[in-house]
Amino acid sequence: MNTNAKPAPVTLEQQRAQFAWDCAKEGTAVSDEYRNLAKAAPALIMNNGLMQTLAFYQDKGKPQHIALAGHLRRWIMKRAGGNGQDPGFQPMMEVLLRAQPDQYRRATDEALLILRWIRQFAATL
Repeated sequence: MNTNAKPAPVTLEQQRAQFAWDCAKEGTAVSDEYRNLAKAAPALIMNNGLMQTLAFYQDKGKPQHIALAGHLRRWIMKRAGGNGQDPGFQPMMEVLLRAQPDQYRRATDEALLILRWIRQFAATL
């Protein structure tokens, strides 16, 4: 029996945890500031909105902002039925602009749910 093989995540929460773990490792390798950014992100989204937050991160242009925005875009697209690739800033914004209100709300909810995991993992790395 190969003890190095990783079993595939079964539940949605396990999938979120695996994705967030990978993102937290990647983000903290980019910058130590990623931790603080991940901690502040949920409040920024709840106070300003998902699109405004993604636009703010794009405008900042710092490696930690670009990394976290990319992680959010990848997760949102994965949950929307995509392949989990980062579509990039402009295509994502256009998707969100055309989204129905319930789709936009789901995207926001997914961003907040994945951030819960990313925040916890980033704090430990």
